[in-house]
Amino acid sequence: MRKLLVPVLLCVAGLQLPAASPTTVVHVHVVNENGKPVGNAEVIVKFLEGRFLKIKKKESWELRTTQEGSATTPGIPQGKVLIQINAKNYQTFGQTYDLDGDEQTFEIQLKPPQPQYTTDPTPPSGPPKK
Repeated sequence: MRKLLVPVLLCVAGLQLPAASPTTVVHVHVVNENGKPVGNAEVIVKFLEGRFLKIKKKESWELRTTQEGSATTPGIPQGKVLIQINAKNYQTFGQTYDLDGDEQTFEIQLKPPQPQYTTDPTPPSGPPKK
């Protein structure tokens, strides 16, 4: 009863409660360089601006893609976000986006890892001798 009474009293007194901020449902589709879906990729959507960070409010959403390479957030506050994708055997992807509609879909293509080089002039010697 007390929870109902406070908003009613504020409205009667001429005060308005702040309106809920607009939200966006984000659909992410992750594919490889051949256009095939990347399953079980980690998708991180981190809020950069446009959201007031308060105690007990999320600063980011972490999801996993399905075998079809898709992940969907619930409605999240609009504003600037960083979308990061981490998947085994692919380069990490990260880019900022502005969320400004009811729904937005992002198709993200991951690249294979770059070859690794060493600057150590010593050739590999194999396992240590006993």
